[in-house]
Amino acid sequence: MVFSSLIFLFAFLPLTLCVYAVAPPSWKNAVLFGMSLVFYGWGEPVYILLMLASVASAFLFAFPIDRNRSARPKRARLFAVLSAACNLSALFFFKYYNFVAGTAGIPVIAGLALPIGISFYTFQILSYTIDLYRGEIALQRNFLAFGTYVTLFPQLVAGPIVKYSEIDRELTERRVTTSDFSRGVLRFVCGLAKKVLIGDALASGYEYFKASVQLTPTTVGAWLVAIFYSLHLYFDFSGYSDMAIGLGRMFGFAFPENFNYPYLSKSITEFWRRWHM
Repeated sequence: MVFSSLIFLFAFLPLTLCVYAVAPPSWKNAVLFGMSLVFYGWGEPVYILLMLASVASAFLFAFPIDRNRSARPKRARLFAVLSAACNLSALFFFKYYNFVAGTAGIPVIAGLALPIGISFYTFQILSYTIDLYRGEIALQRNFLAFGTYVTLFPQLVAGPIVKYSEIDRELTERRVTTSDFSRGVLRFVCGLAKKVLIGDALASGYEYFKASVQLTPTTVGAWLVAIFYSLHLYFDFSGYSDMAIGLGRMFGFAFPENFNYPYLSKSITEFWRRWHM
């Protein structure tokens, strides 16, 4: 399920907003956690168990990390490494196993696909684990609150990656004002327009010029392919990030900005800082 799909716009999002609005404060995380699992499982239900296993392992490892951080730092470091290894191993397995197996002559696994969003929720889990080990955040003892942080559907599939410290308080004390909700709706609509009206149109132009260059290669055609593809990539990705930030605002979360006019950069280093921040 993607934000620009009809099933999301006219069924999933309205239903989630209505249930969230009528739910008492103590149930709001449960609503977001449950609906995020539905959102994730819509396309890949088999990988819900993998994501829940990642959430549960990080949640459980956090307790010995916190308990031993001051008195036994080496033991705390061990549990932090184990937590990171458990989550990174799943990411590396799905992302690189077939490549390594094919190179080493080991049988590959047919149909092994990279689970959608695994990079994003893995790095969010690592953010929590590392910051907890460093003593920069407090231990989250509520599984629903932690699960909501990791699986929150607005930023689950394409980011932005949110550090735990950035929304720690909002996980338990957030409130949605009319002003915040209206800002979120406006940001979501602008992102939707950026992706669908501009990004998708540029994708069509890219495909057209790409086909033309394949038939009749020209310098102008090659430049048009590069320009249309670059602009399509930006408007598609940044539009999706805008929608994610807007959705987060509708539910009381202030997600960080993800793009800062990257094509105005004067160097590769500056571009790296401005793109997918």
